[in-house]
Amino acid sequence: MSREPLRPRETYRHFTPITTRWHDNDVYGHVNNVVYYSWFDTAVNAWLIEAGLLDVENGNPIGLVVETGCRYAASVQFPQKLEVGIRVARLGSSSVTYHLGIFVEGAGAAAAEGHFTHVYVDRDSRRPAPLPEEWRMLLETIA
Repeated sequence: MSREPLRPRETYRHFTPITTRWHDNDVYGHVNNVVYYSWFDTAVNAWLIEAGLLDVENGNPIGLVVETGCRYAASVQFPQKLEVGIRVARLGSSSVTYHLGIFVEGAGAAAAEGHFTHVYVDRDSRRPAPLPEEWRMLLETIA
């Protein structure tokens, strides 16, 4: 059974640097799978903050993660410098799906790739809320 190759570096529109930490490694000497999801969350939310879209304390709407997944191609471990590539893969009326790639610093091939979907909801009611037009315009810059 053959696997579809992981997306190349050129697929991604923004990169967030991440440095592995001592406690990221598991007993097998490589970064544990659950840590990759933390990197996805960090990269997406860092971009949203940098773009002025995420106000953690008072923002409205807020994004709730409804789906995430990851495929692995190569191990990474401590100590390594990584880059998390981000692109918007799908922009819905109240949702955004991101594609993410984990690259060892400077590498062309991804060590892992994932997806991450936010559904945006009203902070108080937690019901889906349409993305503001300003948000859509900024999100389209990394599509």
